[in-house]
Amino acid sequence: MRKDNPRIGLAEKRMRRMEALLQVQWGTIARKPALGPLDELILTILSQNTNDQNSGRAFRALRHKWHDWDEVRKAPLREIEETIQEGGLAHIKAGRIKVILEQIYKERGALRLEFLKTLSDREAWDYLISFKGVGPKTVACVMLFSLNRPAFPVDTHVYRVVGRVTGADERISPAQMQEELRKVVPPGLMYSFHLHLVRHGRLVCRPHNPLCEGCNLLSSCAYGKRFLRSGSHIPENSF
Repeated sequence: MRKDNPRIGLAEKRMRRMEALLQVQWGTIARKPALGPLDELILTILSQNTNDQNSGRAFRALRHKWHDWDEVRKAPLREIEETIQEGGLAHIKAGRIKVILEQIYKERGALRLEFLKTLSDREAWDYLISFKGVGPKTVACVMLFSLNRPAFPVDTHVYRVVGRVTGADERISPAQMQEELRKVVPPGLMYSFHLHLVRHGRLVCRPHNPLCEGCNLLSSCAYGKRFLRSGSHIPENSF
């Protein structure tokens, strides 16, 4: 295998089986009411490098303090930072949010992104990725959770679980894995499969001391089998 062609090794049949096994372990996931695309974009920015509880509190604090996003756009940067402090990296995130709101207002004359629903998947993706500080995972979250478009966000939990179970080359970037998953996961499974993987990564397939004995994916996970044989973390695998 060429060194510049790291292996991912994903296929639709395998992804369907993984999701079926995770559904047995964690149950059925019902789709929650979607946030508007701008709300989802800002919530996802707030979720970067923190947990859902912290980002949720920061988001609710913004919505409680200001009536709408235009008031946030006009607010002093320092005041935004103080409001989202619980979400971590407040200085960086406040700056990103303010710049994005200014850009949307300048381009659209109003702070709404509902027009994305009329665009093709490619056009919506290209628009969202154009914002400074917005990467593929953030765009995929807006696409999947708000716009109900085929996209598969790869966070640290998804990256770890899929990487371990499939034996993907550890040089695969999260963005590369995300694109491959978008190609092979059926659109109707993307929402539940993503959330199942996140939960599984948090509670079972943990970075250290994974609970492989209680994992429904163990029968097809070479990493888990090696872990159980060795009785300890396997440091040479970066997933």
